[in-house]
Amino acid sequence: MVAEKKSTVEMERYVSQLMLELGIPAHLRGYYYLREAVLLSAADMELVGSVTKLLYPVIARAYKTTLQRVERAIRNAIEVSWERGNPDVFEELFGFSRLTGSARPTNSEYIARIADKVRMDA
Repeated sequence: MVAEKKSTVEMERYVSQLMLELGIPAHLRGYYYLREAVLLSAADMELVGSVTKLLYPVIARAYKTTLQRVERAIRNAIEVSWERGNPDVFEELFGFSRLTGSARPTNSEYIARIADKVRMDA
C-alpha cells in the first residue's frame, strides 16, 4: 500500500512545529508569512527561485499587504529566530548556526531549506 501524503492541516502543524523549534515566535506577523511561504514553496519549489517576483506577491495578496512588508516581516522573523533560536536545530537543518560565527541565512535560503525538509518528510 502506498503511503498517503500529509493533509494540508497536518502540513501546517508540521511547519508550525518546525518554526517554533527554530525559535520564531508566533506573535510576529512574519511567522504567518513565513509559514505560508514554506507551504507554498514545498508545493512548488520553483517559487524559491524568485521569491520577490513570485512568492512574496502571492503572500501579499493573500494577507492584503505589500510585498515589501512581507519581505521585511519574514526577514525580521528570521533574524529573531537566528538570535534566540536553538543553535542545535540550526546546525541540524542548515549545517551552521550563529555559534559557528556564520552569517544568518537569507530569506530565500531559509525558506528553501525548510520547504525542502517539509517535502522530504511529507
